Amino acid sequence: MATQLATRDNSPVAVIRQNLNAMAPSFKAALPAHITVEKFTRVAMTAVQNNPDLQNADRNSLFGAIVRLAQDGLLPDGREAAIVMFGKQAQAMPMIAGVLKKIRQSGDVAYVSAQIVYSNDRFKWTLGFDENVEHEPAPLDQEPGEAVAAYAVAVLKDGSRLLEVMRKSEIEKVRNVSRAKGNGPWVQWWGEMARKTVMRRLSKRLPMSTDIEDQFERDETLKTIGQDTGPSEVHEIKLASRLDAIEAQIEDEPQTGRAEEDHGDQHDGAERITDDLLSQHEGK
Repeated sequence: MATQLATRDNSPVAVIRQNLNAMAPSFKAALPAHITVEKFTRVAMTAVQNNPDLQNADRNSLFGAIVRLAQDGLLPDGREAAIVMFGKQAQAMPMIAGVLKKIRQSGDVAYVSAQIVYSNDRFKWTLGFDENVEHEPAPLDQEPGEAVAAYAVAVLKDGSRLLEVMRKSEIEKVRNVSRAKGNGPWVQWWGEMARKTVMRRLSKRLPMSTDIEDQFERDETLKTIGQDTGPSEVHEIKLASRLDAIEAQIEDEPQTGRAEEDHGDQHDGAERITDDLLSQHEGK
């Protein structure tokens, strides 16, 4: 009797998808209630499929970046967050929209915003007992000019108004002590990094400053030269390393010559290995 052979897809996209599916229990434990595991995994896979560099990235760094975004409750959709490359390393990058989302969800802040000021804008701010800012962008028929500053504002539920303004020279000082001052987000996403920098300074004055500061601390794109790897980062890399073992087994399996009736048993075996690895992670 003829035997139908089954072929396993060992392409980078397929292997990454299998690993993400294996990480579902960890995602479920980390994600907030309003984001389902299915939605998060789907958005993460779309990000990988749309960026060939991510498909060839160091897998430990890729899975570590995805885990960090799950912990922060941010979707890697290019609006709330993105996964960016530093050489072969993938890193999580919360976008300013994602940061502002987290602040609004705290319930302590009625309004929050972070903006870039350009040379042809009309901009005025006052400090003292009544912090205030007036910002009128350049007319649409006029070029905005060069970026000269960034500012962040927040209005608390009790009506208090908070303001932080940073000149471009101050922002560049922060950039110059960054691990990635000459590449990655500071080159490709300067506006995002400038807005996050001034928002980080303002966040220290917000009621839930500890929570939002933790998110900034996990933002790899804001880490400075000499900053140590934190315990959570080591923990996430260990998880990625264990899942990488699953990938190695997937890639080592023969692609052909496998009877269709045996394929289901092998899939069950892979699931058992996944469960064992994830239980090891959850038990630590």
